[in-house]
Amino acid sequence: MPAAALWRSLRAHQVYGANTDVGKTIVSTLLCNALQHHGPVGFLKPVSTGPLNEADDRHIQRYAPHTQTKCLYQFADPVSPHLAAHKTGTVPSDPELLAAIHHTLSTWSSQTATKHALVETAGGVHSPGPNGTSQADLYRPLRLPIILIADSRLGGISASISAYESLLLRGYDVHSVLLFRDDYYQNHNYLQEYFAKKAIPLVAVPAPPARPDPRDGEAVSQDEEAMGRYYERTVREGRLGAVVEALERKHMERWERLEEMARKAEETIWYPFTQHQGVTAKDIAVIDSAYGDYFQTYRAAKVENTGDQGGGSALRSTFDGSASWWTQGLGHGNPDLALSAAYAAGRYGHVMLPGNIHEPALALAETVLQSQENPRLKRVFYTDNGSTGMEVAVKMGLRAACARYGWDASAEPIRILGLKGSYHGDTIGVMDCSEPSTYNKKVEWYRGRGHWFDFPLVGMKDGVWKISMPETALGDELQFGSLSEVFDLEQRVDSEAGQRYREYIHETIQRLVQQEGIKFGALMMEPIILGAGGMLFCDPLFQRCLADVVRQHPELFAPGQSSPPAGANEWSGLPIIFDEVFTGLYRLGRRSAASFLQVHPDISVNAKLLTGGLVPLCTTLASEPIFRAFLSDDKTDALLHGHSYTAHAVGCQVAVDSLQTMMRMEREGAWQEYQHDWTVASSGGATTAAAAAPAGAPTTGPSVWSVWSHDLVRDLSRAASVEGVFALGTVLSIALKDQHGGGYTSRAAQGLQQRLAAGSEQFAVHSRVLGNVLYLMSSVTSKPESLRAIEEVLRGGLL
Repeated sequence: MPAAALWRSLRAHQVYGANTDVGKTIVSTLLCNALQHHGPVGFLKPVSTGPLNEADDRHIQRYAPHTQTKCLYQFADPVSPHLAAHKTGTVPSDPELLAAIHHTLSTWSSQTATKHALVETAGGVHSPGPNGTSQADLYRPLRLPIILIADSRLGGISASISAYESLLLRGYDVHSVLLFRDDYYQNHNYLQEYFAKKAIPLVAVPAPPARPDPRDGEAVSQDEEAMGRYYERTVREGRLGAVVEALERKHMERWERLEEMARKAEETIWYPFTQHQGVTAKDIAVIDSAYGDYFQTYRAAKVENTGDQGGGSALRSTFDGSASWWTQGLGHGNPDLALSAAYAAGRYGHVMLPGNIHEPALALAETVLQSQENPRLKRVFYTDNGSTGMEVAVKMGLRAACARYGWDASAEPIRILGLKGSYHGDTIGVMDCSEPSTYNKKVEWYRGRGHWFDFPLVGMKDGVWKISMPETALGDELQFGSLSEVFDLEQRVDSEAGQRYREYIHETIQRLVQQEGIKFGALMMEPIILGAGGMLFCDPLFQRCLADVVRQHPELFAPGQSSPPAGANEWSGLPIIFDEVFTGLYRLGRRSAASFLQVHPDISVNAKLLTGGLVPLCTTLASEPIFRAFLSDDKTDALLHGHSYTAHAVGCQVAVDSLQTMMRMEREGAWQEYQHDWTVASSGGATTAAAAAPAGAPTTGPSVWSVWSHDLVRDLSRAASVEGVFALGTVLSIALKDQHGGGYTSRAAQGLQQRLAAGSEQFAVHSRVLGNVLYLMSSVTSKPESLRAIEEVLRGGLL
């Protein structure tokens, strides 16, 4: 992906029209002439349609002769670019077109010392490019600042404002607005006041002379003479001086802000999970924008090294390897989600939920319940983020257990069962649901209320999938030919390993309850992968056995309950809570991570991918029996939890559209290429029927797959510095060897992290480390070619 285009010496702007035939090229010609007084000027037309002698770059050559011009793709048919291109059979891809634009601007900056460049679009803001992509979306990765040519004709006010809003929704900066002066419609007067409120200068220029009757034999020469006088007079009158001044000022303001942001952040921002001792401004990455899978990051060192004539853009594409801290699902700058948010903001703003309902909240409740395919879950409680959603889940689970077993939590401590390395958030309540660790041991209120099982870990080493055991009671290391075999619980549940797991779990709980007198109120697990604990891949069979023992042996927790309660959706033993804040909603390649375990939890929490990576929101889903535990005539028995922005309409609407998009991608086989890769690997190279399905054919694909290639995982597992590696869904985790034992405070992964951050001239990779573990994450919309490029960088860093 080409980086966003920004050079110190080159003031590059994109010219958009509010509609077709609003005079973009005439205004561009005026600007080229005016800008030539300040240095060399370039005019780039990415796509042009119509006769060559009427092409926009030819017009510039004729009336602004000192301008350097270039047209990348010229199509003779005077129709929309997507029609003209397909008629010729020459259709440049969107990435090819973007790369050509970026290369041209970079060349002008470095080789010809061009100071100003105009990149003129075709038609209106949403006119399609050669592949049918709206220009507003097609050119968005470059994010050039905009000069908008407004419409001076009847209806032009509406068209101009709509065009501006479309650009604004996509994160463009509009630096100036120009249009022809028309004293009858006077659109310039209305729009000048409108854009003044946005601090955007608007200049009305005289309308060009009317074209002579083409039947007149001297029409062409008359028109050329009239246009020549028009350009000379308009530029001489200095009408565009304010525009030139605004373009220069905004360019310098952008540079100054980028240059000072890291320093100011170092002085004012308190970063999470960061030891600030020793942190300096140079350690802080400045993100100018983000689009798709990439940040556009500022490179101060690049600017210093190349000087004013340097051709390298000061912005570099940086792969968002943390998926913006695990939230990113449908790509940065997603215009559909931006429109969803704007719609809900315009329709509702924020309205309180208690005692009310609005369509986005109801629609999301119905959609998220449907997505889980869990017959137990019937109720949705809204919070703002995963930690508070888990706080609610704990309250639900403990209340239900205390109500059933007659326990008084004010008189005796009620604890939880979980796994070592668990992390459920940083709020005080759920912090107590994790074992003592780096995250909580220095928090003054932390007490730690539970028992946490050590568990078998899954990873590939030396090309073999292995399950390592933390306890001798669990048996010896297991080996598997494929990851699908690890997840084949129907075959494994009655195996010797399964029997050992169940006996170990049963004996441990029995000892804790009967000998130590501990009362447990809930079982809490992050299904499959414990994220913040270090990307710990738990043997799914162990988690399945833990859930089975809890449900099948209620007598362990309440003597006298010899059998599970009646009712298919009634909880038994303990309420089971699944924390799918990280692992849920396609992060691991499935709607729900619970489906890997073939376990329906009584309470489930989703956040992060819930809104596709746009705004915070969380849902805590609960069964009807859990809900009934809070019913009484006493208000104090209610679930007294909430916050001001509960079920905010913007988040709910975005979440509905995000979930529907991801479920549609699943139905339509959007991940078939990735699934095919892992299917072939699981079958030893034999292509299955599902893998051989035609491209685009709907398929559920294999049960276990990753966007990261199986070959990469196998190759990295053989690296001398790698302790273990795995990939599942969008997650890739690499544990590096550490002679000091690893863990959260390990520095073993920092060298690899720094190599990825250094990157290449084309792009870099942003990543996060958890001690000796470096992980990378993609969105669910990532392109194979992009991920394979990242994989090559990884190979170079480790092999």
